[in-house]
Amino acid sequence: MCLRQLLQSSQLQRAWRAAFLKHVQGRHAGGWRWTHSGGGPYRAVIFDMGGVLLPSPGRVAAEWEVQNHIPSGTIVKALISGGENGPWMKFMRAEITTEDFLQEFGRLCPEISKTSVPVDSFFSLLTSERVAKQFPVMTEAITQIRAKGLQTAVLSNNFYLPNGKSFLPLDRKQFDVVVESCLEGVCKPDPRMYKLCLERLGRQPSESIFLDDLGPNLKAAASLGIHTIKVDDPETAVKELETLLGFPLRMAVPNTRPVRKTMEIPKDALEKYLKDLLGIQPTGPLELLQFDHGQSNPTYYVKLANHQLVLRKKPPGTLLPSAHAVEREFRIMKALGNAGVPVPKVLDLCEDSSVVGTPFYLMEYCPGRIYKDPSLPGLEPSQRRAIYTAMNRVLCKIHSVDLKAAGLEDYGKHGDYLARQVQTWIKQYRASETSTIPAMERLIEWLPLHLPRQQRTTVVHGDFRLDNLLFHPETAEVLAVLDWELSTLGDPLADVAYNCLAHYLPSGFPIQPGLSDCDLTELGIPTAEDYFRMYCLHMGIPPIENWNFYMAFSFFRIAAILQGVYKRSLTGQASSATAKQTGKLTEFMSNLAWDFAIKEGFQIFKEMPATKPLMRSHHTWSLLRTPGTRSYVTSTDSSPAHASKGALIFSPEGLPHRVRELYQKLKEFMERHVYPAEPELQRHQVSAERWTPSPLVEDLKEKAKAEGLWNLFLPLETDPEKKYGAGLTNMEYAHLCEVMGTSLYAPEIFNCSAPDTGNMELLVRYGTEEQKARWLIPLLEGKARSCFAMTEPQVASSDATNIESSIREEDGFYVINGHKWWITGILDPRCQLCVFMGKTDPHAPRHQQQSILLVPMDTPGIKIIRPLTVYGLEDAPGGHGEVLFEQVCVPKENIILGPGRGFEIAQGRLGPGRIHHCMRLIGCSERALALMKARVKSRVAFGKPLVEQGTVLADIALSRVEIEQARLLVLKAAHVMDVVGNKVGG
Repeated sequence: MCLRQLLQSSQLQRAWRAAFLKHVQGRHAGGWRWTHSGGGPYRAVIFDMGGVLLPSPGRVAAEWEVQNHIPSGTIVKALISGGENGPWMKFMRAEITTEDFLQEFGRLCPEISKTSVPVDSFFSLLTSERVAKQFPVMTEAITQIRAKGLQTAVLSNNFYLPNGKSFLPLDRKQFDVVVESCLEGVCKPDPRMYKLCLERLGRQPSESIFLDDLGPNLKAAASLGIHTIKVDDPETAVKELETLLGFPLRMAVPNTRPVRKTMEIPKDALEKYLKDLLGIQPTGPLELLQFDHGQSNPTYYVKLANHQLVLRKKPPGTLLPSAHAVEREFRIMKALGNAGVPVPKVLDLCEDSSVVGTPFYLMEYCPGRIYKDPSLPGLEPSQRRAIYTAMNRVLCKIHSVDLKAAGLEDYGKHGDYLARQVQTWIKQYRASETSTIPAMERLIEWLPLHLPRQQRTTVVHGDFRLDNLLFHPETAEVLAVLDWELSTLGDPLADVAYNCLAHYLPSGFPIQPGLSDCDLTELGIPTAEDYFRMYCLHMGIPPIENWNFYMAFSFFRIAAILQGVYKRSLTGQASSATAKQTGKLTEFMSNLAWDFAIKEGFQIFKEMPATKPLMRSHHTWSLLRTPGTRSYVTSTDSSPAHASKGALIFSPEGLPHRVRELYQKLKEFMERHVYPAEPELQRHQVSAERWTPSPLVEDLKEKAKAEGLWNLFLPLETDPEKKYGAGLTNMEYAHLCEVMGTSLYAPEIFNCSAPDTGNMELLVRYGTEEQKARWLIPLLEGKARSCFAMTEPQVASSDATNIESSIREEDGFYVINGHKWWITGILDPRCQLCVFMGKTDPHAPRHQQQSILLVPMDTPGIKIIRPLTVYGLEDAPGGHGEVLFEQVCVPKENIILGPGRGFEIAQGRLGPGRIHHCMRLIGCSERALALMKARVKSRVAFGKPLVEQGTVLADIALSRVEIEQARLLVLKAAHVMDVVGNKVGG
């Protein structure tokens, strides 16, 4: 395959392919009507290598660039450089040696990327066994093609290795003909390559099919009359190839594949066990395949003599507590089979791990049909309705089993099912957690507070969905309910809600297709509401009011399951080849769960907790008290339960013990160090050295860090492991932040000042590990400062969609041009990072035009025009700058989340940032009120101190009321953010 074609126009490829298929279909209509049994019009299948049989070099390059911090696209640009006479094309035609190629390649890459590029490392990876592995689906397809008597060939643009051998990491015995560019001195899409291959096969173009992933190569083949298949995905390409050839290219047992290497089991020990169990002496070998739809307990198809069995076992390695209990699966299936529920017939439970490595059980193989796609493609609307009705009825049958008669009364605990399940899945999630997912943290707080009362206790399947049912091949009869791993006794409505998950997932969802974007009426499929009503009718029960809770819990549980699968995939324990994809899906599922939680409502705001109401005593303020300190008491329960996110804490005295200690330490630090330092800091701020950071501030920062009064701002939701901060909730931090607000200098001393706090939280929430290492750590350590460049003079920048500064992609970089002002902190000599917001695509939807980039302040093109003043103050040394960005060039990996995500990120950043300002302003107001009270005591008018004037006292009282109101509103807002999240709370 020639990499110079990787950037060719996809539109041209699609247009050409559509025209060619139309031409081919016209020929088929004229007389090519046939069914294939090895005797159709095609006699040979020709495969490209990279991108068809193996991962493409372009894909390998992209992953390598990310891992090595090389600007995206560098390798491909170097490979296509020079076109036909470039070093890559010459290398593949064997016109230059490996040494010459790497020397020229090593010159081109740094020129393109403007950075050092270890090209030897990339070349080693490209030719390594780790990368150069043939796709199993293609290996299987080639085997089936050759078994039918057809020829196979590989047509590859390749090169010589330093050892003198050509790079072809394939089993040559799979192919009748191998054509290599380095041996022939010619590369695709040169027609001579295809003609040479056809000549050696002894075939006409019309007898051949060619598979490639690049349009120009396919176009060249089609121009000769060869039928072509565009390979975007090997699985899809094999399906298209099956259609053309007219016979299957995959295993005869549906939904199986060769056993994955990490899931292999000892055949000899298993065969011996089966002979003893079945009492047979077979002459043929044991056949073993792996079912491809299991993600938890590995499941195998076993054939020995005329016995077809299914083996289900625990996965290898260290497992989560109580998970993968195959012993319980065996017990429930045996009991339900006797109770008339359609389940496979179980044969034996083996708890001896020496046989296949872990405990397992056996059941009879039941041939039938599994519907993986809930939209049931290919069926009539009436058939779809019948399938869903049958599924509903069998669920009712499970929930109607007499527990005592079935011997299942002790299969699980009675009552409090949802409470136990919530705690179980919280523990499972925590045990497999790999990163912070905000929605999961919110759900972990929300679910225990909103548990509905359980009405009945029945057998619950725990994973009841369409693709866990085996249907009769020709009717809507459920032959068997599969996968009982999560079964127990509990609330049956949890099964019903879980059964409806697909209704809320998109059709393109990678783990399981959904129905949310389908026209259910046209398909004949009941809506989730109709399906639930059908269940209630069959069971003879009234509908419930807590449907949204059950849906929220179901999505939360599947998110926890996916997280466990992902964690196991990192160690090779997960039984599905797609398991590694699930890491990204956990957050998606948790967000769906949170959507249902929002619909259900927040009973914490509907009902007060069953604790003693918070009572504030009347209080007075001493005129001699330290400025800005609060002195009121509350009668409150300060137990840990009270201090949870479920309680709104008005007073510092009601805070949890750990937070109260921090609050007290902070007050003492302010009194000992900050207030006494203010006169010196004020003098420095108006001196000639004001644009240089005060050494006194730096000294106080070290003292604060030593006392643990550092990075207090990061909310627990963002940093649940307390990896970066103190682990306070927004409400807890509000009490501390008010204390810091009593002095203009305090926030920086505790590393809690804007805009650094917002930028640090942005990096924690959205940054990559590389971005965190480069920027977050120095900010957290107080070794660097930062700024946020959003506001522009030409537009009303409070509406982020108005931003006009441009971000243009160019040669693997982003080029910035724009005019910004009121950029706080940009004049500080310690400012090393500018978080810049601009437009990457002015034509995208309004809220997807903006992007956010991390711009090093030493990047050429950043010009600070002037410091701006607020009421005559410059706020040195950080200041508020007016800045020009002219042709500022930053690497593409400096983008946050990706293009078009800027508005979303800005809103997520501004929410906490705004409430931090409000918290500080409460402290500032208290300081001002204390100064006012001191002033009225010393000032005399009309023959008496102002403190004795009634109107002045009224003004003071009004100020007190207004501050108390503001404090309560800020605390409530912080509390709402903790309970329902920034987006909803805002």
